[in-house]
Amino acid sequence: MEIKRNGSRPSGKGPADYFTGTVRIDPLFQAPHPARAGGATVTFEPGARTAWHTHPLGQTLIVTAGLGRAQREGGPIEEIRPGDVIWFAPGEKHWHGGSPTTAMTHIAIAEQVNGSPVDWLEHVTDEQYDNQEQKS
Repeated sequence: MEIKRNGSRPSGKGPADYFTGTVRIDPLFQAPHPARAGGATVTFEPGARTAWHTHPLGQTLIVTAGLGRAQREGGPIEEIRPGDVIWFAPGEKHWHGGSPTTAMTHIAIAEQVNGSPVDWLEHVTDEQYDNQEQKS
């Protein structure tokens, strides 16, 4: 058994290569080999978001606070709220983040393939993020 005490893992800033706006990442766990799962709590300030990305084995998001947005390629922008659980299938291109006026926090869980849980792509443009015609 291993216990990771609260406060023993430092918060980090979401790197500008993969995020737009102010994003804080709080590591939760990285299961040791042979397990592949890892998780983090991620907080997006209003307007902040990920770049487009995919996960080789999919990703689960559990929204814990605020109001956010998520979109899969070709689909509408969806509002996400506390208690919502979102599943992105393996290889599904998507993004997620805060709403324009409200921060959002979620727990993100993904598994690694060849040492990586994510494949980062291009940034979500302001026009894509603000596209009200695509919002459900």
